[in-house]
Amino acid sequence: MTTAPTSLQLIAEVREVDDPRELLDHVDPGGFAWLHEGRGIATTGVAARVAVDDVEATLAGVDVRGAVGLPGTGPIAVGALPFDPGAPAELVIPAVVVTRSDRTVVTTIAPARPTAAPSAPPTRFVVDAPRTPEQWRGMVERALRHIADHDVEKVVLAREVLVDGDGPFDIAALVRRLTSQQPGSFVYATEGFVGASPELLVRRVGDTVESRPMAGTAVADGDAASLRALAESVKDQREHRFVVDAIADALRPVCTELEIGAVPDVAVFGHVAHLATRFRGQLRSPAPSALDLARLLHPTPAVGGTPTARAVELVRELEGFDRGRYAGPVGWVDAAGNGEWAIALRGAEIDGARARLVAGAGIVAGSDPDAEWAETQAKLEPMLRALVRP
Repeated sequence: MTTAPTSLQLIAEVREVDDPRELLDHVDPGGFAWLHEGRGIATTGVAARVAVDDVEATLAGVDVRGAVGLPGTGPIAVGALPFDPGAPAELVIPAVVVTRSDRTVVTTIAPARPTAAPSAPPTRFVVDAPRTPEQWRGMVERALRHIADHDVEKVVLAREVLVDGDGPFDIAALVRRLTSQQPGSFVYATEGFVGASPELLVRRVGDTVESRPMAGTAVADGDAASLRALAESVKDQREHRFVVDAIADALRPVCTELEIGAVPDVAVFGHVAHLATRFRGQLRSPAPSALDLARLLHPTPAVGGTPTARAVELVRELEGFDRGRYAGPVGWVDAAGNGEWAIALRGAEIDGARARLVAGAGIVAGSDPDAEWAETQAKLEPMLRALVRP
């Protein structure tokens, strides 16, 4: 495993293959998985670790042999960035990349590491929430005082849940469950961080850029009345508007054209529904890479608040723990600048037999602490179910 300077020389061999196996069969325990509606990427091994500022130069310097010209093939950089934009960050250039759309393409940069022998899955669990409902209420009330004083308009607060099993968690098995249980989500796994996010931060293919931010949440459970209430909620519409305006302000300067959905959709993912707005634009030349666009957009008001800088300060002050990679960008970028990045939600940091889950809620004027606690419970449920109710 190598920490790569921009001068690192790598050779990528690219070939199209006929492989009937599932994409997840190509992921080793520490590999990266990116799955969405039957297509995706699976990796094995690590050719290099690259500081996020050096990714573009490092990918451009790879000697590619047998390129097929499809997004996500050839050398790519993958991973998840910290929520805090100022924290040190790096991505991985995988040793072996299997990319599947209507074809299957394998890119090899270095020999794959051997796969560890599987261990027995956990059968008993202890679930602990470090923050009590009373402590959560106090945190939300403090945030509401800042909002009432016009210090911020919105702040997203999160809390942790810890799950300890009687044996190590099997990440490949978790990814399979999430793929089955969370259709329509971006299922990701990168170095012990695994989840299923509903939210596309940015996709870039050529000079086309897309985004689908989400904010405004309701517990759905198939109840049509709750979905109508979400669509008509003044509070949720206002919370969603903060995000739409921020994405539009960030994308307009880098686009020649930008289409924005006039009315947000109500998107349902299991027990949770969100307001979602689609963006599609044509990028100015030279087009920023998907990684550049992800860093430009992050953190959106959907995961930080508004105004952004002050909201992020309050997140650090009120939450009392380090979010790590939760709510940061997770995804991939190739040497041509194409890529997909989601916001790392509905996930868990896995360390052997321990899993750390984080879920948040957007606090705005009129927020009720108990309702926001229930929202975090609903957001934690998909990953808890994958962990303890296989």
